[in-house]
Amino acid sequence: MKGSAAKAAGRIEIDRDRCKACELCVPACPRGCIAMGNRVNRQGYATAVFTRPDDCTGCAICAEVCPDVCIRVWR
Repeated sequence: MKGSAAKAAGRIEIDRDRCKACELCVPACPRGCIAMGNRVNRQGYATAVFTRPDDCTGCAICAEVCPDVCIRVWR
């Protein structure tokens, strides 16, 4: 397609059972794709959720800052 740039598409998966709601991934995402959810995991934490999948580029910044290695990234 002439004149259109290809959009970098990415996807993340957050392991809710490992997430301890540190919230470091939320401000780390440059596209605002992650937010804190209301559902509580087995440990009693309201975990992070992938809220804007269409905006994710797969940059992996969220996974880099996650101290509990809860986030997997695909490009």
